[in-house]
Amino acid sequence: MLAVVGMQTLISVVFAVQLMPVAPVEAVRSGGGKNRKRVNPVLLTPPATPDPLAGAYLYCNTPNRTQQTWEGHSPADYQLLSVQVMIRHGDRYPLYSIPRTKKPPIDCILSPNKKPSHPLLSSFIAHMGKDGQENWDASLTSLPRLPNHSACEMGELTQTGVVQHLRNGQLLRGAYLRGPPLLPASLGSSQVLLETTGKSRTLQSGLALLYGLLPGGHQRSALRVRQHWNALFCGRSCDCPARQRHLEAEQRRQYRLRVADTRLDRAYVAMAAALGVSPRAIRAANPVDALLCHLCHGLPFPCRVADGNGDNDSNAFSVSAATTCLTPAHLAEIRRQQEEDERERRGAGLYHRYAVLAAQPYLERCAARMERVARGNLSPTEPLVTLASAHDITLTPVLSALGLEGVAAFPGFAARLVMELWRRPPPAGGGARDRETERGRDRETERGRELKGRRSDDLFVRVLYNGEDLTFHTAFCRTHPRHTHTHTHTPLCPLGRFLRFVRGEIFSPLNATSYQEACHASVP
Repeated sequence: MLAVVGMQTLISVVFAVQLMPVAPVEAVRSGGGKNRKRVNPVLLTPPATPDPLAGAYLYCNTPNRTQQTWEGHSPADYQLLSVQVMIRHGDRYPLYSIPRTKKPPIDCILSPNKKPSHPLLSSFIAHMGKDGQENWDASLTSLPRLPNHSACEMGELTQTGVVQHLRNGQLLRGAYLRGPPLLPASLGSSQVLLETTGKSRTLQSGLALLYGLLPGGHQRSALRVRQHWNALFCGRSCDCPARQRHLEAEQRRQYRLRVADTRLDRAYVAMAAALGVSPRAIRAANPVDALLCHLCHGLPFPCRVADGNGDNDSNAFSVSAATTCLTPAHLAEIRRQQEEDERERRGAGLYHRYAVLAAQPYLERCAARMERVARGNLSPTEPLVTLASAHDITLTPVLSALGLEGVAAFPGFAARLVMELWRRPPPAGGGARDRETERGRDRETERGRELKGRRSDDLFVRVLYNGEDLTFHTAFCRTHPRHTHTHTHTPLCPLGRFLRFVRGEIFSPLNATSYQEACHASVP
């Protein structure tokens, strides 16, 4: 009896399957016949989870890969008038130490026989070791010209950092001075200005880059080196009360986000348990700085050691050796939270308001230099190349103020921002082509100051970050079509737009029209 019932059920199921439509009913009806086209199912796979450590390796900027750079690229016959560069110093020893762990064993004395090395490293060491007169600010004379500790000190530039900037200088030399040179082939130290902070790592990074850039290295007696007393390179415009208030508002936002992140909190608790310290102590040590050093130098992650008196941790709970070390997973969790913070930061806009006030004085000096060069009435001391050797807290606001947040990655070691000033050649033969150019001049003249002795619509700016051309991602040129002048097809941005932005439009997020107004406005 059961077998008969089972057989009847099976026959019913098979019959129902045969009657099941293999194509949409509407398609069959509308087509007038049976649709025999096979439809493959679309597999909905979730997007791959981004690896938080991938960005950390980019941050390291290990000098072992070939780089493609776009500095020095322009339409034919354009003349390069000046180059202004801002860099972050190269790889350095951590500024913080993790409690109850050994410090990273890194030797900061330079040697061509250590890795990473560079063909110019040996001559650079010999050159900087010579005595001689220097045209430097007196405040810089006490700083060492080279890293000089067998056990690196806190924040000291490592050999990796020196090699990174020798490579940077060599890349820029290839862009500007090889082949048909865009800058004078005889470019010398007297035509270059190095601006640095009072930290040895920024001074040494700048010297390494210029040694790689200038033919035959730089002449220390002719090279001008000037110190900025504020890491923002704000010169005489550092007094800005509103800037600090905007920064404090941004720091409060960061704090609230960190406190609410339970995954990050669990990571700190696990790290504290591994080292036998309190979570508060591990947070205060800013462990990401030291962990990145281990990652960048290929060192094992730090493990728990005996306390400062040489005694074992008898008071702590018993743990196995496997649980007394920090791991890449801990660093990945911190990096995940940092990336989430960066995304929220862009949406909140608090940091951007701070960045405008932090970066505008530097951008204003860049604009003023471009104007002087474009006018052509230069003083003998006007540099063709200006290098600002700075920190991440300098370069990050500049990128944000230019509108490059979300486009440009956070400045890793030896990051570089380049601004080039170009002049278009005069139209051959004049005539209708020249008249077309004249008709388009008025619009760009309104965007910047008319340059005496030069036609402002013949002057252009390029902005590059780590070799990538980001000109048309900047806030001042994002809406400018790349081929405005159809007869020249100029993929550059008019200088007038940059001048107008730096001296007015940059303040629009602050509802102000000038730096002084924005600096002394009330901050909610």
